[in-house]
Amino acid sequence: MTFDCLIIGGSVAGISCGLILGSAHKKPFMADKKIGIIAHQRASALQDALFNNAYGIPAGTLGKDILAYTTQQIKDVYPHIELIENQKITSINSMGAALFEVHSNNDTVYYAKNVVIAVGNTNLFHIEGLMHYVEPHQKSIASKNRIQLKNTDHLVAPGIYVAGTLAGHRSQLAIAAGSGAAVGTDLMVKFNDGNETQSHDSIKKV
Repeated sequence: MTFDCLIIGGSVAGISCGLILGSAHKKPFMADKKIGIIAHQRASALQDALFNNAYGIPAGTLGKDILAYTTQQIKDVYPHIELIENQKITSINSMGAALFEVHSNNDTVYYAKNVVIAVGNTNLFHIEGLMHYVEPHQKSIASKNRIQLKNTDHLVAPGIYVAGTLAGHRSQLAIAAGSGAAVGTDLMVKFNDGNETQSHDSIKKV
């Protein structure tokens, strides 16, 4: 199967992107779109996080609980999204004609027309095919050796997007979530032939 969008990263930015795309499935231009998320979470900064200052999240909420809840939310509310757990991506290769070959650490190969990179910004990042986009993080303390991918408004190269701290944003849950959501809406516009669109739910529509 070829994904129309394969999101690499199952933390705040990646899941936020997936939720936006998932919620739009009733729109005609999204009805046939295949969306996947590589939801490897063990390296997520949320594993040790405690939140008292994030909008809409009760004070004292643990990051590890957010990871578990939002992953289950994808499964329950948007089951048409394929959630691929316990895999890490090792390389992304352009096949030309708007198609990427994506390899995982267990030798599985995926194909995608668009990829979203939404993993952490540590200097342990290593995905072959993307290393020439790596540069020092512009909003982090230099001694921490954080990195980002060169991008313009989340777009690294045609068909390759980056979200969250790896896009150059500061490490705040609300910022990472907004970054992932922004990429989700950018992809929706792309799928809608460049026409502006958004995805909202409303009690008036229930």
